[in-house]
Parts: sequence; C-alpha cells; structure tokens
Amino acid sequence: MISTADFRNGIVIIENGELMELVEFQHVKPGKGGAFVRTKQKNVITGRVLERTYRSGEKFEEARLVETPHQYLYSDGDLFYFMHHETFEQIPVGPNIVGDKSDWLKENDEVSLLLYEGKVISLSLPITVTLKITRCDPGVQGDRASGGTKPATLETGATIQVPLFVNEGDTVKVDTRTGAYIERVST
Repeated sequence: MISTADFRNGIVIIENGELMELVEFQHVKPGKGGAFVRTKQKNVITGRVLERTYRSGEKFEEARLVETPHQYLYSDGDLFYFMHHETFEQIPVGPNIVGDKSDWLKENDEVSLLLYEGKVISLSLPITVTLKITRCDPGVQGDRASGGTKPATLETGATIQVPLFVNEGDTVKVDTRTGAYIERVST
C-alpha cells in the first residue's frame, strides 16, 4: 500500500479494479481546510485520461508491473508474435494492445512487453527506429521561405513527412512517440 505522500510520476495504482498511471500530481495545502492531492491519471488499458482529487494520506494498492525484453517475430494479420529472449517462448498479442505502435514494428526488432499478473497489458518501443523508404515521390524545389516536406511510405506501411532531399530506397530514423522524421541514415 502506498499513500498520497509516496506519489511520483509514472507509478501505477489500482483504483476500482483499474490500472491507473499517474501522469502528474500536485499537493495542495489551502489556507483553510485539510490538504489534498490533485492528480492527472491515465488508464493503462484504455488510455483514457482522468483528473482526480484525493485527501492527503489516502492509501492505494500499487500495481506490480513486470517489463520483459522480447523480440518481435511476425504478424499473421490477427495477432502479433513476440519471443522472450531467455525462454524462447512465443507470446501472441492482440491488435488492441499493439495499436498504432504496429506502424513502427519491423521483424526482429527489440521491444519490451509490460505484464500485469502474467497478462500483456502494453508494449514499449525504443524511442527511435530505423526504417527503409519503399515509396516516395521526387522532391520538387520551388520558391519557399523554409525547407519543404513530402510524404514517404516506410517498409512497415506507415506514412511520414520527410525533407525534399530524401529519396525512395533511403533509410531514415523516426521518433516512435511522434512519428516524426529525425534524420537520414547512411547505409
């Protein structure tokens, strides 16, 4: 059990049977009345963000989450398969858990699966991935005050905006959190 005094960003508590991650919190001591804690929480399963207020000293159960390294193997259309590094056990994960992160998954990539009571509840990708551009129109220079961009399709099927000098067949580094182009990688 943890109290509101133990709150820190990123911890996961169990409230009403749901896993809630603390995104931010603030201890408030008004001039009149008792102290309280104002929080912003994200439901780990659904991603819904809520704002809640608690009395100072209230107690909660902390969720014990296990993060394990896995290797992405393949997708058969319905499920995504990951292999544990030590046991070589293959774990199927549904598209509802992988979600939009499938845009950045390439076979043999290293990822971390977040488990709660033996069930996969989330997937953690590296901050950047290196992917090859499979389709990209040639860039046309014109009159513009700053650098222009054009759409490019990556080997995973995702489409991102890249600078005009990037061509089909180039390899680029992409930020998995925002989907933004970072740089062209020389091969």
